[in-house]
Amino acid sequence: MSDKNYILAIESSCDDTGAAIILDNCILSNVVASQKVHEEYGGVVPELASRAHQQNIVPVVDQALKQAKITKEDLKAVSYTRGPGLMGSLLVGGSFAKSFSQSLDIPLIEVNHMQGHILANFIDDANDVKPTFPFLCLTVSGGHTQIVKINDYLDMEILGETIDDAAGEAFDKAGKILNLPYPAGPIIDKKSKIGDPTKFKFAKPKIDGLNFSFSGFKTSILYFIQKEVKANPNFIEENLDDLCASIQRSIVDILMAKIKQASDETGIKQIAIAGGVSANSEIRARLKEGEEKFGWKAFIPKFEYTTDNAAMIAIVGQLKYERQLFTDLSAKSVAKYHI
Repeated sequence: MSDKNYILAIESSCDDTGAAIILDNCILSNVVASQKVHEEYGGVVPELASRAHQQNIVPVVDQALKQAKITKEDLKAVSYTRGPGLMGSLLVGGSFAKSFSQSLDIPLIEVNHMQGHILANFIDDANDVKPTFPFLCLTVSGGHTQIVKINDYLDMEILGETIDDAAGEAFDKAGKILNLPYPAGPIIDKKSKIGDPTKFKFAKPKIDGLNFSFSGFKTSILYFIQKEVKANPNFIEENLDDLCASIQRSIVDILMAKIKQASDETGIKQIAIAGGVSANSEIRARLKEGEEKFGWKAFIPKFEYTTDNAAMIAIVGQLKYERQLFTDLSAKSVAKYHI
């Protein structure tokens, strides 16, 4: 048994099974098993996801321990995603974490998935410079779009969030309309690089305050495509790159307008991004542009820490371990879990 504070983290909120080992802010291993089974359905099927987690979780944890070159007896705590996420998927990770911690007689630490995305910015190799408090974080994923004010590591305040669909969902639904495979976000991003982002215009929602809405935006794309395809059945194929570029520009415009408004209202110039959609190249480029345009200091974590992964659960687990913020076996997985 080691005297070092190795912590195991388990992430199973959606369709990726992740396990990571952290020591002093340094990620020693970060293993992810993705599920290809959902591609043919155009989205994540919850029942299939939970079954795949059951198959993947033991080998993923085993691989994480091997890559970190430690044994399970060296662990000082087990952290896991309590929520938000798909209930069946969360239950698999939570049940394993509870059993594992109990068998080793070490503390159990529950983690909010969204806090994990944000605090991934503090992983040792996530970026060269870490944000200082307070800072704003634009958190964008398939299920969430939020602007969060971070006052301290575990003190966060949601300033704005989507009132309907998330930005990631807007990318995927737009991709479905364009007959692109799931997940569509990375494909739209790639095609946008050779398309004209000013070619087509789509309705942008007018939502008060710092909240978002993407439902009407998706509908405007659908109606526009239906109208054009009726006039020209080959419209999508002939204009795919420009459509992707125009859709991406519109989504990023909406996101950037709100984070600019949040910065102006709070006076906070430190802006971080988090979540799977933050891997989008235009979001990253526009955030860096904000450093020159608006005097921002942008914090953009490495790609591997933006999508769902256990490293982000590990950093929160370490912070809670240092503060002795443990949980017990009565903690229930929750599909909705506010910061």
